[in-house]
Amino acid sequence: MARARDKEALLREAEMLSGELERRHREDKLKYYRPHEKQLAFHRCMKNNRWALGGNRTGKTESGAAECAWLARGNHPYREVRGPMNGWVVSLTAEMQRDVAQKKLMSYLNPAWIKGIRMREGRADDPEGGIIDYIQVESVHGGVSTIGFKNCAQGREKFQGTSQDFIWFDEEPPEEIYLECLMRTLDNGGLIFGTMTPLKGMTWVYNTIYLNEADDPEVWYVTMSWEDNPHLSPEAVRQMKQALSEEELSSRKDGRFVSVSGLVYGEFDERVHVIDPFDIPREWQDMISIDPGMTKPLSCHWYAADHEGNVYVVAEHYRAGLSIEDHMEAIERISKGLEWKRDGSGRLTALMDAAADQHTLQAEKSVAELFREMGLNVNTRVNKSKWAGIQRVRQYLKKRPCFDRERWPEGKPGLFIFSTCPMMIREIKQYRWKADGEADEPVKKDDHAMDELRYYLMHRGEPAGSAAVLREGPILQHKKKLARRLNERRR
Repeated sequence: MARARDKEALLREAEMLSGELERRHREDKLKYYRPHEKQLAFHRCMKNNRWALGGNRTGKTESGAAECAWLARGNHPYREVRGPMNGWVVSLTAEMQRDVAQKKLMSYLNPAWIKGIRMREGRADDPEGGIIDYIQVESVHGGVSTIGFKNCAQGREKFQGTSQDFIWFDEEPPEEIYLECLMRTLDNGGLIFGTMTPLKGMTWVYNTIYLNEADDPEVWYVTMSWEDNPHLSPEAVRQMKQALSEEELSSRKDGRFVSVSGLVYGEFDERVHVIDPFDIPREWQDMISIDPGMTKPLSCHWYAADHEGNVYVVAEHYRAGLSIEDHMEAIERISKGLEWKRDGSGRLTALMDAAADQHTLQAEKSVAELFREMGLNVNTRVNKSKWAGIQRVRQYLKKRPCFDRERWPEGKPGLFIFSTCPMMIREIKQYRWKADGEADEPVKKDDHAMDELRYYLMHRGEPAGSAAVLREGPILQHKKKLARRLNERRR
């Protein structure tokens, strides 16, 4: 009987402890927020216009709510906040405000911090059951921050007026409302941040944020996938996959833009194909490829290939309006920084469009001849077949089975682009087929890097086949051999 009473007492104590922990977590959920790697990147980014493009249940809305709570409280762990702030939370509709953004944000705010609340619909003593107009949150610096709730269904006029320190878009707003909100943050250097699943296709967000066509240095984004969320169970992933079409899966799983049928390289996945730079071994250095342009941009990239046949785009020179001398000076400078290989005469070697050999009425010498005079060993014997070249690029972008299934569960591509090559990345993201039924003809716009990428890959040849990729590379084989020998010695 004594043992039974002790057991009951222990159970009651455990229940009380569990209840106390749950109460504390509920009252200060922000303290217990543990962002995953992609969420951390979002919070740590110091840009004024940042976005989390994520699938469903990737943690993007959690990021937006936590960001708002930190800013309002004034205790942001990665950004200096000097006093109370004014901000907006923008949802698509009033119902979505109540059920998603408002609910999530309120879960991060301890009721003791809320010093005032005004409702648009419902009772102030039950804010989660109604639609909030604004709340006042106690700042750790003294005073109160004000967070207003708005929805896009109210129309653009409701977003005019006062300056704001921050604005959070929960899902994609109409462009006119985005621009109006942008105006509200310009005066005081305020923050814009958005969390969305790109279900509407290639809208203004694709051009303004994803492609950053204006080269705005303050625009930044991160993509979030199911794989990025460690709290999502394999069973939940399996159920969601079964319920979605292939196109929906691409958007709701990875946060990719759904209208990809017009993209030439729909296989391109920035999370996979774009990597951080690293020191390329000299024996990997392969070739420079150039699409010459005098009035249009000249696109020049440095290509390397490892022992398994994987190709790396490691450096970029992409400029318009320069002379041959200026281009050559830049190419030499980058090559020296890379310690790029040269031929027996000390010259750099580059592939170039055969059209560069042609003479024009305005010039006595061709572009290729001018580059040769500047010391560049130009090879214009390139395969210009656009259709075959596009298929070759797609072969390299395709994810193929790999022996390292833990690191590459969906397969490993044969082409990687260093993040220091922004123009190559931008072009490949926006390279599209013509919409008039010419399925074999891409739009002839901003395709200079795409041209010289094709020249190089056609010159290099087909990527290693699946069987070759499945085999361990010679470097890894050697390391495993050394490890086996070391283990044998230890025995």
